[in-house]
Amino acid sequence: MKIIIDYESSWRNSFLDGDNNEPLPKKGRKFIGSMTNLRKPENFKKRQITLDTVMGILNRIIGDQRKLYQARSDENYFFKDIDSVESNKVLFNDNAIETTEMTYIRNISGSTDQNSFTGAIKTDDAMFLSDYSTEFWGVLALDFESLCQFIIAKNKVSAEIDANPILIIAKLDMLNKEKPVENEGLANEAMKALAKTFEDIEYLNKKGEIMPISLYCSALYLQLERLSARFDMTSAKTKAGGISGVSKRGFTTKDFMNRFTTGEKKKIWGNPYVRKERIKGIGEVTSLMTKASGQLEIVLDIPREKAKEIESMIENAGVSSFYLGKKGLAYVSSINTREVQ
Repeated sequence: MKIIIDYESSWRNSFLDGDNNEPLPKKGRKFIGSMTNLRKPENFKKRQITLDTVMGILNRIIGDQRKLYQARSDENYFFKDIDSVESNKVLFNDNAIETTEMTYIRNISGSTDQNSFTGAIKTDDAMFLSDYSTEFWGVLALDFESLCQFIIAKNKVSAEIDANPILIIAKLDMLNKEKPVENEGLANEAMKALAKTFEDIEYLNKKGEIMPISLYCSALYLQLERLSARFDMTSAKTKAGGISGVSKRGFTTKDFMNRFTTGEKKKIWGNPYVRKERIKGIGEVTSLMTKASGQLEIVLDIPREKAKEIESMIENAGVSSFYLGKKGLAYVSSINTREVQ
């Protein structure tokens, strides 16, 4: 038996985690198509026609609207005898023309912008007006060599920086752009000194170089500890004992500013589905949403009597169109009940 499916604009990417062959989580499958998530190569998911796709289509066009894993778990599953790779009774050929295009993905759950905030800025927070504030934030005013000496020799910080949220986050942004330094000399000594206090923190990038921003952020935590001997540092800490929006390796603008603004974190309800990466020897590569249009040929190695039954079920179900994979429009264009030769 041969069934031909014509389809248009079938999406060949997935932007949800989890597996279609598993029950849906209570809160649904997590959206992983945000700009932040797409930085990780495993979240840019490409999809092709598989046996699962074909069996999903067959169940759909005979009128079974259950999830495929639900239909398969039924003792009276209609395609039980042929639904497996080992049976070799379901063959298919996807004749597709693929194109790529910029697609805007709508995220109905909403995520937050990593680098934005809302509301009025509160410059009168105790973190900026306390007796410890000048020495605490002064760590960010040190040049890299002075920072290393501060970490190693426990020097008192005399450098100053205007203590207000906007200038602090601007300084962190600037430090985040500092180039990695070789893991040697003073930088290596500073890293080893920090490692004794913060054993679980990795300060090196993939090339074995030291990331300056990580040393600056860890130095803030070091200063938090040192100043505790002279000042009450309670107002500088979160409930968990950390620094709002700052970890020992880096910082997040939205989390840092969340404490110092009157509004909530800025929501993002969608974004372009695009992944950019740098590949050695090639340069920057941009990957976009793939869409496919074409014809899917499904061949079932079954007796003609069974084929006639399936044809009748398809006609009775009256499914005029359906999704093929993710989105797109598909429909049955031809049914041939002759046995496979």
